[in-house]
Amino acid sequence: MKQLTKAEEEVMQLLWQLGEGNVAAIIECMPEPKPAYNTISTIIRILENKEFVSHRKEGKGYIYFPLVKKEEYSNQSLNKLMNNYFNGSFRNMVSFFVKKNDMNIKDLETILKEINKEDHDAS
Repeated sequence: MKQLTKAEEEVMQLLWQLGEGNVAAIIECMPEPKPAYNTISTIIRILENKEFVSHRKEGKGYIYFPLVKKEEYSNQSLNKLMNNYFNGSFRNMVSFFVKKNDMNIKDLETILKEINKEDHDAS
C-alpha cells in the first residue's frame, strides 16, 4: 500500500469520517482558511490514482468514497513506523511511547483492560 502525504491523509480522514462526499462537502469540513476547490480536486485525483478513492457520477458532478478502510491504512502505517524506527519490535515501540508520554502504571493497566475487553468482545 502506498503512503500518503499529509494533505492526502487529511482528505482521506475527512472521507473516512463522511463515508462519501463531493469536493464541496470535503472542503466544508475543513478548518479555516478553506483550501481552494482546485486544490482538493487535485488531491482527490491523486488519491484515485493511488487507488485509495473512487467515485460515482451523480448529476453533473462526482461523489467520492474511500476504497481503503481507515483501519487497514492505520495498521499499515503503524507497521511501517514500527519497522523503520523500532527494529520491527512492538515492545520497543510501546516502551518508547510509554517513556516519552510519562505514563504511569495505572494508565498502562487501563489500556490493558481495554485491550482485554476488546479481545473478549470479539470472541
